Amino acid sequence: MTSRQHILFNLTMTTISWLSLIFLGKRNIKRYFIASTLIGIFEMINHLYGHQHKWWKFYDKPKSLIRNEFSFDYGPYIPMSMWILKFSYGNFKKFAILNAFLDGLFVILFVPFLKKIKIVRLHRLNYFQFFIYIHYKAYILYGIQYLFEKVRYS
Repeated sequence: MTSRQHILFNLTMTTISWLSLIFLGKRNIKRYFIASTLIGIFEMINHLYGHQHKWWKFYDKPKSLIRNEFSFDYGPYIPMSMWILKFSYGNFKKFAILNAFLDGLFVILFVPFLKKIKIVRLHRLNYFQFFIYIHYKAYILYGIQYLFEKVRYS
């Protein structure tokens, strides 16, 4: 049975992430929405693959991709992609460093926290492998945005 803590966590995570876009600005949302949404869909496909290979385990039963894995995609992943693009797009070095820093924080601080509050734990991946798993998609995000802007402004 799904715990109240898990439901509250998912609702809070999703609500705060999407409400933060109020401060991003309409122009930036329009500019970065397509790339962020495409990388969010790509992340969902990656989650299906990771779920199949049991790279992580959620504590609550029954297993639900929408409640478990996908809540991280439609929750913070898409809005955070827009924020990262806003602060660093156009300066690839800044983009790479910012993404590595934020992905590292997620792996070092947030993943152990999720394990402690019994939401999810890594199963067949160690922390470094999980960092690589979440970090490589940053370069795809930048490439998608680059191509989108190249087509848009040419």
